[in-house]
Amino acid sequence: MPAKVDKQTCTGCESCIGECPSEAIKMDDDKAVVTDACVDCGVCVDACPVEAISME
Repeated sequence: MPAKVDKQTCTGCESCIGECPSEAIKMDDDKAVVTDACVDCGVCVDACPVEAISME
């Protein structure tokens, strides 16, 4: 299951984008969005300083 972004919590800092090895995260309306390119590695979860990303 791909990573999920809580848009209420996401601050748009883009920390996850630089850490994603598959370039599966983009910004939409200043919030992170995980695309179908996600390989379920969980790197973005650890990269998010506000814990807005989870592997649900």
